[in-house]
Amino acid sequence: MLIQRHARWDGDAQAAKAEEFLKQCVHCGFCTATCPTYQVLGNELDSPRGRIYLIKQMLESDEVTQETQKHLDLCLTCRNCETTCPSGVQYGELIELGRQLVARDAPRPWPQRWARKVLAGFLNSPWFGVMLRVGQWFRPMTPGLVRDKIPERRPVQAWPQPLPQAQVLRKYLLLEGCVQPSMAPQINVSTARLMHAAGWQMVRVKQARCCGSVNYHLDQHEAALDQVRANIDAWWPHVQQGVDGIVVNASGCAVMVKKYDSLLADDPLYADKAKCIAGLAKDANDLLADWVEVLGPRLKAPDGPMVFHPPCTWQHGQHMGPNVMEPLKKWGWDIRLSPVESHMCCGSAGTHSLLHPEMAQTLRDRKVGHLASLQPKCIISSNMGCIAHLQSGTSIPVRHWVEVLDAALV
Repeated sequence: MLIQRHARWDGDAQAAKAEEFLKQCVHCGFCTATCPTYQVLGNELDSPRGRIYLIKQMLESDEVTQETQKHLDLCLTCRNCETTCPSGVQYGELIELGRQLVARDAPRPWPQRWARKVLAGFLNSPWFGVMLRVGQWFRPMTPGLVRDKIPERRPVQAWPQPLPQAQVLRKYLLLEGCVQPSMAPQINVSTARLMHAAGWQMVRVKQARCCGSVNYHLDQHEAALDQVRANIDAWWPHVQQGVDGIVVNASGCAVMVKKYDSLLADDPLYADKAKCIAGLAKDANDLLADWVEVLGPRLKAPDGPMVFHPPCTWQHGQHMGPNVMEPLKKWGWDIRLSPVESHMCCGSAGTHSLLHPEMAQTLRDRKVGHLASLQPKCIISSNMGCIAHLQSGTSIPVRHWVEVLDAALV
């Protein structure tokens, strides 16, 4: 793609980086076939190719419009188009750069800026857990759209006791997250219980909370980088003592932690540490094969089939193939993958479902229809946002696979 950058962008590092990404695009349009928003709306400007043209147009002109911002905002950043693209366009990086350039040159109306800042602050604060508990008490009386966002409260097992040092075979740190401990606390507990059963020690580092992605995707970039640095500071003493990795059991957070190195590449105080942390980061899926090898004889296969929903951050963000659940099949587990649109986003996309509820609900219902057609006893996934979002649209239980694995231990 040829670009004639306007003189006003001269010397702008972000614009120069965006231009390099734009040059990779050859206009083929393969991306439109796998873009959720384009499939729903049929608007070229709500496709990856259309958004690429909007960013190109922005760099070639002397003005930035909020119309451009509207179409860039509607992107779910599922990165499905990256998996499809024959030219290797790094669309995920490009869309984030485009949003930053637009937000910088065409500031949002103050109600939007205020709402995004408040939302990011609320999700990162202790008040989120308090308000969620209140919402769960009154959930039966709330309107449907609000009720959909409040997960039902479920029993939570006890956290396992630390292993005796002589029995520890591996040692991992855990990112507990910001909203997951309140919305789905059993996920972290199940992860700890599986580690304990395998003889792996899991260290909880309370000072490490949000991975930074909530702020990052809500235009609060400096706050996000501050969170990244705070997590590195919290983990670093443990890293120096020696750990086998940092486990992240939400695939969306895993994508973020695995790119700490690129986020802080220009920070002289943190670049080397960030590179080390990114190298240690492990999605829980990275450990599944090892878990099954150790625990396989103790895992009782559940009755009835399960269907696996692979999150976008798992498929396209971390490039994990469709066979990650294969180790369980040799122990008699019936785990299926939807033959229709298994690559397509469920509509959760972090805070996107809160900012664009109509699109989120449309994509959710479409995804649930495909999953339910296999008549599973349970839907499993690996990202808390997807799990909560899918559960709001079906009576079929939706669980993180670590919960199912933990429940199967005998």
